[in-house]
Amino acid sequence: MDPVFTGIGVALVTLFDARGELDADATAGLAVQLVELGVDALVVAGTTGEADALDDDERLRLFTAVRSAVGDTVVVGGTGAASTHQAAQLTARARDTGVDAVIARTPRGLVDPTGYYEAVAAAAGPTPVLSYHFPAVSPPGIPVDLLRSLPVAGTKDSSGDPTRLLATVASYSGPVWTGNPALIHQAGALGCAGGILALANVAPELCAAAFAGDAEAVRAFTPTHLACEHDFPRGVKQLVAKRFGTSDVVRMG
Repeated sequence: MDPVFTGIGVALVTLFDARGELDADATAGLAVQLVELGVDALVVAGTTGEADALDDDERLRLFTAVRSAVGDTVVVGGTGAASTHQAAQLTARARDTGVDAVIARTPRGLVDPTGYYEAVAAAAGPTPVLSYHFPAVSPPGIPVDLLRSLPVAGTKDSSGDPTRLLATVASYSGPVWTGNPALIHQAGALGCAGGILALANVAPELCAAAFAGDAEAVRAFTPTHLACEHDFPRGVKQLVAKRFGTSDVVRMG
């Protein structure tokens, strides 16, 4: 299947004002700047975007604002939720915002996510759905041997496990995006579709170079990657604020 996008997707931070209120316009403005710096897609209201601290209306406002701001650049809306019912409801509403695809992280404690993705895909209609494996945040995640049977248009693997990435590429024929910058060079060598990275909020140019095979870019972004990982998502927000002058207010943490 053709990937929704190839290259670097930014796991976009969500910006809040000094009172902690959603600033959808500022978030969309940051998205525009990142597109100008070369990102290939915007993934909105995902884990890095503090989705667990957003209500459904806030997520939909973000999808609409970013979609309106970035022209033809691919926009992927995060519609994962704590239950199948919630994820399906949000996905159905997301279709009206103009997103090109949705991505749904599995709920915590869900051993077999087949029914979850079937419900999300039914709600999405013609809008492609990406599965999302992130066992550190939503254990146990998605078993590799189930990927082939899920009604999805690709998968994001944020395990950070190189063996898991190898196993996924070996057994799953759909597009694969890594969620970990430490594996973006490997992802490029393996023929993955790309990466969906928090680091791309801060260093999109280096992320793109690393995916294209530049090992020096990996070395160059390593200190920033480690800083982003520290006190997540606050560490990412602080670095974005330093580069772009945005708010570093967080809801998570």
